[in-house]
Amino acid sequence: MFSGSIPALATPFCDGAFAEGVFRDFVDWQIDQGSRALVPCGTTGEAATLSFEEHFEVVRVCVEQANGRVPVIAGCGSNDTRIALKNMNRAKEVGADAALVVPPYYNKPNQAGILAHFETLLDNCDLPIVLYNVPSRTVSDIAVDTMAKLAKHPNIVGVKDATADMDRVSAQREACGPEFCQISGNDYLTLGYMAMGGTGCISVTANVAPKLCAEFVDACIAGNYDKALEYQDKLYPLHSAMFADASPGPAKYALSRVMDTFTTDLRLPMTPPSDDAKKVIDAALEGAGLI
Repeated sequence: MFSGSIPALATPFCDGAFAEGVFRDFVDWQIDQGSRALVPCGTTGEAATLSFEEHFEVVRVCVEQANGRVPVIAGCGSNDTRIALKNMNRAKEVGADAALVVPPYYNKPNQAGILAHFETLLDNCDLPIVLYNVPSRTVSDIAVDTMAKLAKHPNIVGVKDATADMDRVSAQREACGPEFCQISGNDYLTLGYMAMGGTGCISVTANVAPKLCAEFVDACIAGNYDKALEYQDKLYPLHSAMFADASPGPAKYALSRVMDTFTTDLRLPMTPPSDDAKKVIDAALEGAGLI
């Protein structure tokens, strides 16, 4: 269902408030540069510090500005199943095409709890779900066997896999079937992930270098891995730089360098990248030909 380069969009703020005009321009730029779908209000979008009203205003604006040109996958996860369901219903109301949903974080449910969480969402909302498996942030991990059970449901349309475990690609392909949409959640691993059966990348780097990321993933889809490797070599320093300090600080700083209107404003507890990190980011942007 989903393929290509898909940015996990940063949320621009101005004086602490959502900068709607900047975001609309950002959405247009992303689509013009070749992004194949958009993910508002994920981790990079600072969803953890958005109120419910702000969260779905960002999603609504994204849907409205995209205007059907590309799908919108709205971040909807919560560690409370009731809140995750509320998020999904609201995302559906404002026109999102799918929900990106993590397993419950902090609570540390077992696999039965993770399965029950998603089954409750599926039973009570028909918005398609892209599973988001990111144990480094949630602590909980959707095991391959659990994912195989979920993949049988027609509204589980794929997974954003940020486990950084390349074995998972083949294991999930075997367990869930080759048609199950597997999307890399780690920019730096996408080349290998695509070669093993992935369909795209939900990307931090694509915020800053959407055209390069789109061309890179398109080369992978076309099976042109010599060309893809050239892009990988060019993009790798930028992938690394996006985590030179706590994300999304580096992405927002980089965006301020490539888009004059994009501010570096973050919400606490996130703080701007250090001066040393900024030097790393500037060097990576220059190396990629973006400044």
